[in-house]
Amino acid sequence: MTVLDLLGADGATDAVPPVVELRGAARQFPGDPPVNALHPADLQVRAGEYLSVVGPSGSGKSTLLNLLGLLDRPSSGEYLVDGIPTAQAGERERAALRAQHIGFVFQAFHLLPHATVLENVLLATLYSGVPRTQRRDRAAEALDRVGLSHRLDFRPTVLSGGERQRTAVARAVVSQPRVLLADEPTGNLDSESSAAVLELFDELHADGLTLLVITHEDEVSARAQRRVRITDGHLREIT
Repeated sequence: MTVLDLLGADGATDAVPPVVELRGAARQFPGDPPVNALHPADLQVRAGEYLSVVGPSGSGKSTLLNLLGLLDRPSSGEYLVDGIPTAQAGERERAALRAQHIGFVFQAFHLLPHATVLENVLLATLYSGVPRTQRRDRAAEALDRVGLSHRLDFRPTVLSGGERQRTAVARAVVSQPRVLLADEPTGNLDSESSAAVLELFDELHADGLTLLVITHEDEVSARAQRRVRITDGHLREIT
């Protein structure tokens, strides 16, 4: 299918499905009474958008993250990735969609401490369909993009917090995902390192990457072009 096929005969961009979309998606956990962690929600994020989801601890951010990252399924409603329904998809299909479409950045970095910076990024290429002959070059290019070409042979244990998070960003984008999903990306960083990571996000967005950042910090969420607030499992756009 070509871009023109997606756009339709008149070139309307509305024919192109959102990168991620919730349609009445809700998540309820059993209990007495049941816990409505996410009430029925509609959300569309289109290619190239920068969206933040802000909310306090216990508001439902983690539940939403797990749904968006294909780590959990909605109890009702639907979640689509590039127009592909996922709620009833098999685990193999969901894993393939996750590997090929979604890049993750976490608060805790999740880097392998005994692997080098380059090896940490290379590992991400093994599961995302990057051809073997391109893996090392792609990993080195991703690290150069985040300003760490001088740290390829270092281990994460000797890096600063900001350098660790930039390594995690390189790992997330090396497979050229459709969307970067960041969970509290500045939560373990000092103010200077936080600013550097947020500036990197601005640069990636300017390059056309779709960003979805989940945070409890209003100043972090304010960097996005669109903002959504989650409170007690209710999602609403901030105008």
